Amino acid sequence: MANINLSNAKNAKNDEFYTQFQDIAKEMEAYLEYNPNVFEGKTILCPCDDPYESNFFKYFALYFKDYKLKKLIATCYAGSPISNKELSLFPEESEENKTTRNPHKIEITEIPDLNNDGAVDLNDVELLLSSNRNHLTRLKGDGDFRSEEVKKLRDEADIIITNPPFSLFREFLEWIVDAEKQFVILSNKNCVTYKEVFPLIKENKIWSGKTEWAGGLWFETKNIEDADKVVDGIYMKNVASIWLTNLDHGRRHQPLSLMSMEDNLRFSKHKELRGKESYEKYDNYDAIEVPFTDAIPSDFDGVMGVPISFLDKYCPEQFEILGATQRGCHDEVPDTKKYDDYWEVKQNGEKTGSTGGKTNENANLVGNDGKKNYFINKEGRIIQSSYQRIFIKHKKTT
Repeated sequence: MANINLSNAKNAKNDEFYTQFQDIAKEMEAYLEYNPNVFEGKTILCPCDDPYESNFFKYFALYFKDYKLKKLIATCYAGSPISNKELSLFPEESEENKTTRNPHKIEITEIPDLNNDGAVDLNDVELLLSSNRNHLTRLKGDGDFRSEEVKKLRDEADIIITNPPFSLFREFLEWIVDAEKQFVILSNKNCVTYKEVFPLIKENKIWSGKTEWAGGLWFETKNIEDADKVVDGIYMKNVASIWLTNLDHGRRHQPLSLMSMEDNLRFSKHKELRGKESYEKYDNYDAIEVPFTDAIPSDFDGVMGVPISFLDKYCPEQFEILGATQRGCHDEVPDTKKYDDYWEVKQNGEKTGSTGGKTNENANLVGNDGKKNYFINKEGRIIQSSYQRIFIKHKKTT
């Protein structure tokens, strides 16, 4: 079943996106800026990365000597669709028996300047792999990251860095956490609300990477129907994705610069707040609604419900995360009201057939904003759920 699931994931369009070299470089530079020796003497594993196409492998191979790596390991599950176009390895093999048509791994412990051009680059990697085939070997199994073969490589590694199949993200993160490894991985933005992920964020065991969430990331795709644009003949797709890590970087320790509650209500750039007498309070939580991260009041001591995008700016020295709506992650901010006797209504007045129980774990506000479905009871009382919210408080400082 695991093999079937992985095969399906590899065939899913959302799992066919390739991370750009410059995006990897931008993210890794943040960890190096915070700690210049972060990769020194470390074994890095890229467990979802065919080196023929993976910019993760190319990046760390290129900077292997500069970062003083101990070892670089890359494994792939399936044959590369662009094999022998980036690196021309083993040309004597028949087409149907190419190494890249089968699951394989590459292990590198040094990259000398084999072409004597005064620099170590991907040309030297190609020469190294071509001259010593022991660096590239076929895997005995199918390359599934959950296989015993790849688990042993995981246990050997110090840091795991990759873009895993998004459809298997929960299992992949568990695979890393169980082994207590450091990591830098990509995922979709909504992963922070998963019940397998949010508690780790709340406990400050994992956090957002350096790259800001706004705008998503551009990935190369082989499917023309997926493409949002074409750049130099390469099909590109924008995906709402983020970096997650447990490697430290400086940006997450930079506190947000905030206005007071009074100034937000007078001068906020957001029309939803500007000119109001006060922030709205939830009907079922003892907390105020803060619809934008930059509208968090600097002088409010109580609980605030903020968007999940807050985590992109979260400074653990400035805020305490208490919980989140939905997915069973809100226990420390208990709700005080249930809506089982309400029913859901569309803006045109049509009932959806759902009861108010659907919104019991949401942060709900009294009234109807005229934009989305609302809930009403037999007395005509109307409430409406906010989007996914994270509950936070300012940390008291001395």
